[in-house]
Amino acid sequence: MARSTTEPRWLDADQQRTWRTYLLGSARLNERLDADLRRFGLDLGEYEILVTLSESPERRVRMSELATAVHQSRSRLTHTVSRMEKAGLVDRQTCPTDRRGVWAHLTDQGFTLLETAAPQHVEAVRRHFVEAVCAEDYAALGRAFAAVIAATEAEPPPSD
Repeated sequence: MARSTTEPRWLDADQQRTWRTYLLGSARLNERLDADLRRFGLDLGEYEILVTLSESPERRVRMSELATAVHQSRSRLTHTVSRMEKAGLVDRQTCPTDRRGVWAHLTDQGFTLLETAAPQHVEAVRRHFVEAVCAEDYAALGRAFAAVIAATEAEPPPSD
């Protein structure tokens, strides 16, 4: 592997402070939202799966598409869906047009749990994120992360 001959572009003190504040703030927010969902027997990743399935036609999505939608590797998603399947929240169905394809399907039990958990989860999102900052800063966060998404989609991930 060739080494770059250019010096690293280190963050200045303000950039470093903002970066570290982002890391700590996002970790605390995720921890709080995850803890709030635990009272329903869910974690944040499982909740996102339930939401994604609930918003899909016939409450089902191909496993490969679901992995992309919830930002999980296929192997991690398979493990999570297996656990959720044992709890009766989802089931897996073979795709009738493509025998290799597998659908994740939200069961009635899973939908009922989502309906129960969603109001408290949304309130937690409001309390710990939406209302924690002023409207101007909230709008700026939206613009900032739209730019982050665009920048990360434009550049391929580094290879090993």
